[in-house]
Amino acid sequence: MSDDTPHPTDNAVFGPLMGGSPEATFGGALSFMRRRYSRDLDGVDAVVWGVPFDQAVSNRPGCRFGPSAIRRASAIFDGDPQYPFGFDPFETLAVVDYGDAGFDFTQPMRFEDAIAAQAQAIIAGGAQLFTLGGDHFVTYPLLRAHAARHGPLALVQFDAHQDTWPDHGGISHGGFVGRAVREGLIDPRRSIQVGIRTVAPEDCGIEIVPGHAMDTLGIGGVIARIRERVGETPAYMTFDIDCLDPAFAPGTGTPVAGGLSSRESLGILRGLGTVDFVGGDVMEVSPPYDHADVTAIAGATVALHYLGLLAERRRG
Repeated sequence: MSDDTPHPTDNAVFGPLMGGSPEATFGGALSFMRRRYSRDLDGVDAVVWGVPFDQAVSNRPGCRFGPSAIRRASAIFDGDPQYPFGFDPFETLAVVDYGDAGFDFTQPMRFEDAIAAQAQAIIAGGAQLFTLGGDHFVTYPLLRAHAARHGPLALVQFDAHQDTWPDHGGISHGGFVGRAVREGLIDPRRSIQVGIRTVAPEDCGIEIVPGHAMDTLGIGGVIARIRERVGETPAYMTFDIDCLDPAFAPGTGTPVAGGLSSRESLGILRGLGTVDFVGGDVMEVSPPYDHADVTAIAGATVALHYLGLLAERRRG
């Protein structure tokens, strides 16, 4: 006998703080994984928000539309135990979608201070912050906000680029790592970059796992390198979607051939449950260059894996 009881819709607006959503994947308001849109952080464990900024790109723009694309793609995941964890992380973690950051797009040089201040306000409430970008310069003010609370951070960066190029005092998605090292926001001795397939003028003392190293190290070897490098230092995870080969993430501004597969990168993330992550992000999803939401789905899955690791630690 069929169940004729009407199911509630728009979990993002009216739904409970915890648990999954019963609504169809093709309907309803599109928050990240149907989490309730809220800026009330009472009882909240983790916050997902978007920063739709791409005024620091050096090649193709469009990742200002990344947060909305990732939210849309995430709708297919909610409501079931999540692979590969085998449980619904939202039965353990209270997660809200905070909406998007506010900033004046006509004043790009004021952007970093606006984002750092908003991020600090969220972090001060005690919730973990995971950000949907946006170009990779967005990570710089996020590092400022997290380092203000936790001290110098270990950076775990998945990327095709080292992002240590000189920025000459401007804003560039290719220079934020070098700036963060110089300002003491991250500890290069505890930081590592995975999937690198370009050559920058300097490495700033950060350990590099180039893209071709996957052939020899494998997933387990990269996990071991990250764990050893980070140790017990509070860590920040940033995932530039161009870490993936363009076959798996065509929708990005600066694609580089020879990257990781989705399976490899997610397998590495799955093995980082012992790392003390205090914040994270996924950046550079550019829907105008995407096909069939391939890149947006990859970005949403990265975010889901990060939240799954947090929930797993909470479960013990």
